[in-house]
Amino acid sequence: MNADLGRLFDEVGAVLLDFDGPVCSVFAGYPAPQVAAELVDVLRRHGIEVPPDLASEPDPLEVLRHVGASGDQDATRAVEDALCAAERRAIETAEPTPYSREVIVAARQAGLPVAVVSNNSAGAVSAYLAAHRLAIHVSPIVGRAYANPQQMKPDPAPILQAAHAVGESPTRSVLVGDSLTDIDGARAVGVRVIGYANRVAKAERFRAAEADVVVTSMREIADALVDRLTT
Repeated sequence: MNADLGRLFDEVGAVLLDFDGPVCSVFAGYPAPQVAAELVDVLRRHGIEVPPDLASEPDPLEVLRHVGASGDQDATRAVEDALCAAERRAIETAEPTPYSREVIVAARQAGLPVAVVSNNSAGAVSAYLAAHRLAIHVSPIVGRAYANPQQMKPDPAPILQAAHAVGESPTRSVLVGDSLTDIDGARAVGVRVIGYANRVAKAERFRAAEADVVVTSMREIADALVDRLTT
């Protein structure tokens, strides 16, 4: 068992999970670059000139950030609506992350509330949790603020919202995330961080960003939580 994880779970009272990565691969069956290209087409239909770097952007969330920064609210809402619809479609073929279910169930059995805080839409997260019989274990779901991409992580506001909703102070909460936006947002408000390095190159970046613990498998977290139940 990872001793650092064991000590961390002794010091926190709530588990916050990023969604795409720690819980599932949202776009496993409906590739993110395809979704991003469809959002770019939405921009073009609104008469917005698309620069080459945005036209080739593979991350749909970055397309949303771009249009949000432009200040064009009509276009931002149109892209937001298209992205919400795409995420709901993607959830139908999303692949569960190995041991994510075990993490959620073990945390609840250990008496720790579990919340999801995600840059994906709350509707998509809810649909996934319901489909995989996990909704009973997770509350609240803090998803992307509608047509307000500036409030996505690394903005710490949704992380704080999740911590407060489960009744814990930020310093008594831990966020499991797989990106620097998760780590930076959590660090900004004193939330502890487990960096889930689902790619080898991420591990050193997460350590440099001062994640409390870095793991390469959600099984490490599940094992630490199960150990907490048996000691």
